[in-house]
Amino acid sequence: MTKIKRALPLSVLLIISLIMLAGCGGGKKQTAQNTTAGIPEKDKDYIVNLGYYNCDHMTAACIAKDAGIFDQLGLKVNVTGNGKVPEAMAAGKMDVGYIGTEGLIRAFQKGSPIFVAANNHLGGSFYLVASNEIKDAKGLVGKKVAIGDVTDSYWVRMANDIGIPFDEKSYQNFDMADKDEFFAVKAGQLDGYLCCDPWGSMAEYDKSGHIVKAVGKLPTGDWGSCCVYSMNRNFAKDHPEIAAKMLLAHTKAIEYVYTHPVRSSEIFAANYYVPQEVALMTIYKKTVDEGRTLTWKVNPKNFQDEVDYILGLKTLETAPTLDQFIDTKLLEGCGADNFDTFIKEKVDPVFPVGMPYEEWKKKAYELEGKKA
Repeated sequence: MTKIKRALPLSVLLIISLIMLAGCGGGKKQTAQNTTAGIPEKDKDYIVNLGYYNCDHMTAACIAKDAGIFDQLGLKVNVTGNGKVPEAMAAGKMDVGYIGTEGLIRAFQKGSPIFVAANNHLGGSFYLVASNEIKDAKGLVGKKVAIGDVTDSYWVRMANDIGIPFDEKSYQNFDMADKDEFFAVKAGQLDGYLCCDPWGSMAEYDKSGHIVKAVGKLPTGDWGSCCVYSMNRNFAKDHPEIAAKMLLAHTKAIEYVYTHPVRSSEIFAANYYVPQEVALMTIYKKTVDEGRTLTWKVNPKNFQDEVDYILGLKTLETAPTLDQFIDTKLLEGCGADNFDTFIKEKVDPVFPVGMPYEEWKKKAYELEGKKA
């Protein structure tokens, strides 16, 4: 199905540009001792190309870079936000990347040399946002809404739950980046949008809109698989030592988010151009409020449930078997901690699931020796 793409007025683009320039800031990069131990001589100068979309689910990418994790592991990494991950992999331009599970399956079926090397995010933190003039989700029918691909399973699930149509003709549909959607609603040029955080939390933070629906667990009552840490098979084959270190960096970045939420929020805010409070709200949702949804652990049931659900919606007609697009051998041998043990020993005693936001925030600042 072809997406409807409509141009927004020049005034909106000007507002977007001005706000983005005003919000640009940088965080101090934490450095760590550089070590290239375990990297073959032929790969000492290899630069890994890593892509991610500007969605909070994929924040481990910028955390690994700016918290010094790549440096610590002796990795040279070029990090690209909003990179077209599967297309770039198919063209041989990208080695690793963060991507939605459904998108990875579609790319795999089209022949992209892409596979799931580790998990990244189970689900949640995906929102339908409306302007303040619209009171609930049903009020968005027939309005200017940035949905993008109406065949996406998350949108279909959300629309079904609300009881509104998900087809293209029921909306004036736009296809835009999440941050541009937010600024368009703020400028009064859109009535609503579908997004990841931080752009749901951002709308509520600055009172330009409100979240009218959030996607949570599958109808089974369990999490599926939202997005993953993907890898190019050619990269994994040709540079296995670096590939393993990249996986270790991914796991360490997720650990860092759980154990250093304040510093992580500073990095997040600088990379996503949002206030630090919005970054904190976003991290809290994924690590405490909605559960431990950021994870590198690959649970086959989560993936199979997600695939079965997508097939049931018929947003995919067919799907490969799990063993065709998931390969965790590198993850298992990279030296990563056991996720469940890490959570039990390092996170549960400090930040239990369901801990109120203000209490979590206060404790996080205290533990990191920072002032709120």
